[in-house]
Amino acid sequence: MTTRPLRRLGFLTIGLFDPADPGPGHASTLRLIELGERLGMDSAWLRHRHLQHGISSPVAVLAAASQRTRRIELGTAVTPLGWENPLRVAEDWATVDVLSGGRLNPGFSVGTPMQWEHVRGALYPDTAEAEDFTYARVERVLALLRGDRASSFAGTQGIETFSERVEPHSPGLLARCWYGGASIASARWAGSQGLNLLTSSVVKAEDHGLTGEGDFGRIQRAHIDTFRAAHPEGERARVSQGLVVIPTDSASADQRERYAAYAASRLERTRAPQGPGRLLFAPDLVGPSDELAERLRAHPGFQAVDEVAFALPFTFGEADYEQILTDLATRLGPALGWSPAP
Repeated sequence: MTTRPLRRLGFLTIGLFDPADPGPGHASTLRLIELGERLGMDSAWLRHRHLQHGISSPVAVLAAASQRTRRIELGTAVTPLGWENPLRVAEDWATVDVLSGGRLNPGFSVGTPMQWEHVRGALYPDTAEAEDFTYARVERVLALLRGDRASSFAGTQGIETFSERVEPHSPGLLARCWYGGASIASARWAGSQGLNLLTSSVVKAEDHGLTGEGDFGRIQRAHIDTFRAAHPEGERARVSQGLVVIPTDSASADQRERYAAYAASRLERTRAPQGPGRLLFAPDLVGPSDELAERLRAHPGFQAVDEVAFALPFTFGEADYEQILTDLATRLGPALGWSPAP
């Protein structure tokens, strides 16, 4: 049983849209964030979808959301930094943090961009071979957010004044940075850097005493424990869990049937590690809130956290997401000991 009552409840979405008419999809995402705030949820997170029919620029959408909300925290889960210039993304994040009144939670990861062999010519036509996709890229971003020197010049030239650091500078932003880790090594590194840790429904089934066969929860718990062991704040270090959780308390018969079919279609990949990276996926959790609460309390990863950002399922409509968010906030959250913000 968990010894950490649920303190913070959030949600994650990829913000799908019709490529022939993308406006309504983006507007729907903004309405869901507003709904989350009205329901008293603590955070709303957007996932990057580059060259797909999902949100490609969460920072732009969150800038808009910052002007339509007043309290809910806004995050990215996650921004793949291989697609970003560290200085420019630091400027964007700081700007949105200022606009939101200090509510931005940048989540990020490193690694070679997806579909690298197909996009490298458009993304880095002149520097592809020189780009560094290691943790050093994160360290550059963190240094810039901290206010370290970005330019060797500061002063006035003519009528223009220049700063040596990224502007605007938002002092509290660095403490709200999250690393999306799926391996023991990334969890340990994130902890050593004093970052917060985002865990999701995907882990690497590595050889650290666990086979990975049906063992998602224990692998995720090992990552969390490793992260906190390396973190300066130890057991107080922040970790957020991001499983796909779909309560059905107020769902119609049609919704329950579609949700069950969705989870069933994705179940096979949870039975064994997938691909050369040995990625293990968590089963989607679908059902009444009282049953979901029992399953979560028995989950080794959930037992170690006191905040979550449950992922909304892909491909469903706005009415479905409204039902899921409402049940999360009014049924499942309270069943886990959470209370909505005023």
